[in-house]
Amino acid sequence: MRRSEIREHVFRMIFETEFHDESELSDQEKYYLGAALQTPADKKNKEEIKNRFDLVMTKLPEIDAIIEGADSGWALSRMGKIDLAILRLATFEIRFDDDIPEKVAVNEAIELAKRYGGDDSSSFINGVLARLMTEKE
Repeated sequence: MRRSEIREHVFRMIFETEFHDESELSDQEKYYLGAALQTPADKKNKEEIKNRFDLVMTKLPEIDAIIEGADSGWALSRMGKIDLAILRLATFEIRFDDDIPEKVAVNEAIELAKRYGGDDSSSFINGVLARLMTEKE
């Protein structure tokens, strides 16, 4: 499985967290991984997806604070759930994952926004991530 496919699964799992109580997340994670990845070859990928999702979720308060700081004028609660999930994943990759170049994280986030988001999602995400990367320097 390519990195972009793993990233897409992690994005979907982050998105799903918006619709469940925190107490249900473990069960939802198992359900998603069981339904999405069913072949024996997927076992390694399941572990990687689960680990990446868990890492994002442990950093979620920090990630949300970074996004709010980079996005002037938009509260997280006002953002579309898809845009927020994409921003959370991209922010994690930019700030906490040294294995992924920043430009790749931004590019992949924009591609996810084009695929799953609304008409303005890709430009919105690009703008927020550009500010985030400028603040980092």
